[in-house]
Amino acid sequence: MATIMPDSDDVQRAIKWISQALEEKADQSVGKLVEQAVFKFDLSPLDSEFLIGFFKKR
Repeated sequence: MATIMPDSDDVQRAIKWISQALEEKADQSVGKLVEQAVFKFDLSPLDSEFLIGFFKKR
């Protein structure tokens, strides 16, 4: 099943940022990384839910 990518450039940047952080240290909490990304990229609660779902599927 294909993953639908959001239109928001900020969400796409957040996905790249979280992915890079996980590559550097795989045992990091995705929840904490999403929380940091929300503030770093000024994301909405809906964007936050999208990121959590996106990384749960991986």
